[in-house]
Amino acid sequence: MEDGKIKVKGPKGSLTQEYNPQIKLEVKESKVYTLCGSRDPKLLALQGLYNSLVKNMLDGVTNGFEKKLEMVGVGYRAIKQGKNLQIQIGYSHPVIVEPPEGIELQVEGVNKITVKGIDKQVVGEIAAEIRRIREVEPYKGKGIKYAGERVRKKAGKAAKAAAGAVA
Repeated sequence: MEDGKIKVKGPKGSLTQEYNPQIKLEVKESKVYTLCGSRDPKLLALQGLYNSLVKNMLDGVTNGFEKKLEMVGVGYRAIKQGKNLQIQIGYSHPVIVEPPEGIELQVEGVNKITVKGIDKQVVGEIAAEIRRIREVEPYKGKGIKYAGERVRKKAGKAAKAAAGAVA
């Protein structure tokens, strides 16, 4: 904790985060405390933010973070090419995803992707970018979704017409 930066090192790597010097950080008995000497609502909000950021940094350098994605659809598949990921998802060309430094992409089977890394923000951002390639559409449920995500399906045009004719 020097020059307005928090530095955390662990077995998986190291992370650095800038912080507001009006928020005091103390390490006592292997615990990190954030202290705010003001009653300013913005500084109190920053205190809570730094609590979360430091906790996520400590978790990241010791255990790491991961997000799992699933591809649903006929012919949708992912292939690992070195560090990059090639996704065939119904476009005329395959989509290549290049991970930034510190992020690892893994493929399980042909339709499950795992994004791993020590920085929670970057892992979530990369997973969201991959999901954005082809978001799940609400009629057939095809696309890329997070593992465990429930997709609410809509009734199609024919189902709505049939329901209107019966009533």
